[in-house]
Amino acid sequence: MQKLTQKEINNILWKACDTFRGTIDATQYKDYILTMLFLKYVTDVWKDKKATYVEKYKGDDVRVERALRNERFQVPNECTFDHLFEQRNENNLGELINIALEKLEDANRSKLERVFRNIDFNSEPNLGQTKDRNRRLKNLLVDFSALDLQPTHLEGNDVIGDAYEYLIAKFASDAGKKAGEFYTPAEVSTLLAKLVDPQPGNRIADPACGSGSLLIKVGREVGNNNFSLYGQENNGSTWALARMNMFLHEMDNADIEWGDTLNNPRLLEGDQLMKFHIVVANPPFSLDKWGAENALADQYNRFYRGVPPKSKGDYAFITHMIETAYEDVGKVGVIVPHGVLFRGSGEGKIREQLIKENLLEAVIGLPANLFFGTGIPAAILLFNKGKGENKDVLFIDASREYQEDKNQNRLRQEDIQHIVKTYKIFKAAAPLATKEGAVLEDKYAYRATLNEVEENDYNLNIPRYVDTFEEEAPIDIPATQSEIKRIKEEMASIEKKMEEYLKELGF
Repeated sequence: MQKLTQKEINNILWKACDTFRGTIDATQYKDYILTMLFLKYVTDVWKDKKATYVEKYKGDDVRVERALRNERFQVPNECTFDHLFEQRNENNLGELINIALEKLEDANRSKLERVFRNIDFNSEPNLGQTKDRNRRLKNLLVDFSALDLQPTHLEGNDVIGDAYEYLIAKFASDAGKKAGEFYTPAEVSTLLAKLVDPQPGNRIADPACGSGSLLIKVGREVGNNNFSLYGQENNGSTWALARMNMFLHEMDNADIEWGDTLNNPRLLEGDQLMKFHIVVANPPFSLDKWGAENALADQYNRFYRGVPPKSKGDYAFITHMIETAYEDVGKVGVIVPHGVLFRGSGEGKIREQLIKENLLEAVIGLPANLFFGTGIPAAILLFNKGKGENKDVLFIDASREYQEDKNQNRLRQEDIQHIVKTYKIFKAAAPLATKEGAVLEDKYAYRATLNEVEENDYNLNIPRYVDTFEEEAPIDIPATQSEIKRIKEEMASIEKKMEEYLKELGF
């Protein structure tokens, strides 16, 4: 039997999106498409399991049912994609899909509680009046019926998880400005995962996890299944996508909480913030109204270094991440706008304090236009609670190494390797014994001493450390004068000819 490839599945899925294109924007229709993919997949896996047990127990229904009850997931008949497909011509199709999803949630409380609450297949504002809505939903069911996602029919184990990621990336590309809220480009996630270098047994967290793609990348970097994932997401439908994303990547035990991390952190142990070995995030850039008015009274005392400005929440996220990293071993990797490196006032004081505590390890400048929804260049800040005697800070200017694509720029594999290799060299080398820093790679990487950072008033703007100045070739004055003379003579000759032509024409 010919097995379905990743590309074939991706093509069918992208075609299914035609049902909604031009009707509602990608930030909304992604929820319907991805939920339907989830439902189709769990239905087909269930069919696959059932067929295996029927063969194994030679059609003994009681034994088959008993075996199915022990599966990681339960799919009652009235919740299956096939059940809905049979009812595709009903005039209350949206309502029937909602009911099926609710029952699926009830049958899998620990894994799916509240996941489908934010996704309404019977929504008139989103999907149109009854007749149009039914037509669209029927088309969606017909498109998905072309996919057979039974594991025995798929080319590889990660095909579904990767198809889900493919769609999320496509939606992010379509959604423009709003896309950064739920997706970090895959290459940036890969880079961050390699930089934080998670180890077996690690607890890994993302306090602004979006659809969970960055968390999954960091988990996979461990190399085996001995790790635990934790996330929190403020947007309800994006939180639901993250829960489904974890399941499709067979990371069912990931703890993904719903709520505002800065004002209502949900990853707790007792009445304290939970601690992690690795904390990563691509939080919203310079979030306005993040909750500064409540920060001084924060019950977890996260903002003792100072309260970030109410119109810029960058340092609120950074502070939260550092406070949730284990003492002595915790590592933090966060994507930030460049203003975080040099803005003064309250932010400057917090930055100074973090540097004085010897928490900052590296500042990495990325190319512009890497992220959906913003063309501004971003940077990665790496903090390490286990720096020990090493007080140096690595600065990398990676802004000129990228591939230009149609809509945005992209990091290539060699760009990622260059950054990671430079960081590893920095980590392996002994701290500098001088007050002066050292160039690690011309126009690319610099090892700064704490003394230098202090002399720069704790300003981390990368050009202060990495000199990217290009000498202009000296101008050959005599040659230039000679060229000017030649051009003037040529112009005089042309003007003379034009005068002759005009005379001939009687002017």
